[in-house]
Amino acid sequence: MNSTVDIRELNERIKLESAFTEIITLEMNKVIIGQKKLVESLLIGLLSDGHILLEGVPGLAKTLAISTLAQTIDAGFNRIQFTPDLLPADIVGTMIYSQKKELFEVKKGPIFTNFILADEINRAPAKVQSALLEAMQEKQVTIGDTTHKLPIPFLVLATQNPIEQEGTYPLPEAQMDRFMLKAVINYPLIEEEKLIMRQNLTKDFPFANKVVSAAEIVKAREVLKEVYLDEKIERYIVDIVFATRFPEQYKLSELKEMIAYGGSPRASISLAKAAKAYAFIKRRGYVIPEDVRAVCHDVLRHRIGITYQAEAENITSVDIIDQILNTIEVP
Repeated sequence: MNSTVDIRELNERIKLESAFTEIITLEMNKVIIGQKKLVESLLIGLLSDGHILLEGVPGLAKTLAISTLAQTIDAGFNRIQFTPDLLPADIVGTMIYSQKKELFEVKKGPIFTNFILADEINRAPAKVQSALLEAMQEKQVTIGDTTHKLPIPFLVLATQNPIEQEGTYPLPEAQMDRFMLKAVINYPLIEEEKLIMRQNLTKDFPFANKVVSAAEIVKAREVLKEVYLDEKIERYIVDIVFATRFPEQYKLSELKEMIAYGGSPRASISLAKAAKAYAFIKRRGYVIPEDVRAVCHDVLRHRIGITYQAEAENITSVDIIDQILNTIEVP
């Protein structure tokens, strides 16, 4: 793969295969104004088969963005509104007795679809959140004594509201780690908000057309594996993750007291996958350091535990990532 001919051929192929990402983006931009980073994060998760957690205050189009993405793909989509009284059976399904057949039958829940919008996931108790764990990791669900495979592609897109604490149940670390990306959504700019207001007051609200099939997404995921990741970039990714565990080995001793725990090997895998997907979206057949840096915050922000000392000094996981990226040598 070191020869320039191979790279050139791969580049041309990826350019052709990734053309549909621009079509999806154009369709989403008809409905979602601004939020370029959010649209990119959703595409990265979609292409690299990684679940996404979106965090932002109410009204920032988190739910609209996810449902719009689902509209552009000819695949199944279900929305589950998480509430404190939700039960695991409400998500995965249950066994129902049929008097006619005189036996128990499986009634599948809304999780049996391609795209799941878990709206306000932190409103449901831990028992319900854990019902998603098997589905997210194993891509299967057990009802009674039978295991059922989930459709392909299967993607969980969850939202959570960071400002309310009453009536919410923070996601446990084990489940947070299941999310490949955690994207934080900010307020739009003044010009963008004027357009948003105008769009919502028009007679015909725009909608996204179906432009891609589920089969095309599955095919793109296979092509994504061919995106070239050089050994130097691999080393760069591993150094970033190791710096979250052993900062003192990377001339970052001051972070040792700030980090409670660093990223797991799943962080390295997710960072490599997300960097490949970002290169794919940029219609490139190889990964460059800028791709890694572009996705680093979304991949690591929920995988770094901060200490009480860091909280007292108002240091967040994002500040820690910034310091690591500014210190580690770029290949």
